[in-house]
Amino acid sequence: MAVRRLADPSLQPASFAFSAENLAWAERQIARYPEGRQQSAVIPLLWRAQEQAGGWLPQKAIEYVADFLRMANIRVLEVATFYTMFNLEPVGTFYVQLCGTTPCVLRGAEDLKTVCRQKIGEQHHVTADGKFSWIEVECLGACVNAPMVQINYDYYEDLTAENFGKLLNDLAAGKAVNPGPQIDRQLSAPVGGPTTLTDPDLYARSNGKPHGASLTDPNAKEPGAAAKVRDAAVPTSPVGDSSTNRSS
Repeated sequence: MAVRRLADPSLQPASFAFSAENLAWAERQIARYPEGRQQSAVIPLLWRAQEQAGGWLPQKAIEYVADFLRMANIRVLEVATFYTMFNLEPVGTFYVQLCGTTPCVLRGAEDLKTVCRQKIGEQHHVTADGKFSWIEVECLGACVNAPMVQINYDYYEDLTAENFGKLLNDLAAGKAVNPGPQIDRQLSAPVGGPTTLTDPDLYARSNGKPHGASLTDPNAKEPGAAAKVRDAAVPTSPVGDSSTNRSS
């Protein structure tokens, strides 16, 4: 692992304290742990401090969390420098994490890096307007939709140099963008639609009569629907289940 250090003193704010809302939130988090184990809340508190600070952890935020949990500063600093989800230097409003692991590289991640360098600059550089910065990261677990990036909390997948460049332009212009696949694909389904189990004979009874509708999910997201829209989990019975006419 590369050495991770705090940002230059010239970039550090003079102080940090939780807002009233975040303070109440932190108290609720600590209350979840048994007496004497409150320091176990160090990761969620650092995460909330990073969100409040604009996407990175200033030194004063680390020290504040340490005092809040009655921990030595060095112990909290060890946590902050170990986990790469904590940013130790300022990031852009749109923080681009570009997957550079083998599947994405094979599918064009190097072209995406070129776009980042052209539109944002080198890694860790924040654009003059404060909107963008980027970094190459290890696998983000969306290999089937490679190449892909994570921008803030959303995944943007099936990227090309062209649609990635347009995505960054739209974000810069304040336009609405849809997370998930940037091509006509339903989440991680095959491009162009199903490629297996498509033969109608598979859904016919042994006597040759139609079995009825195949198993379907009427609530499935349509191609192009925003991946971040999460429907409430409502169990539904399969259509045409073989148990339909089962005798008791």
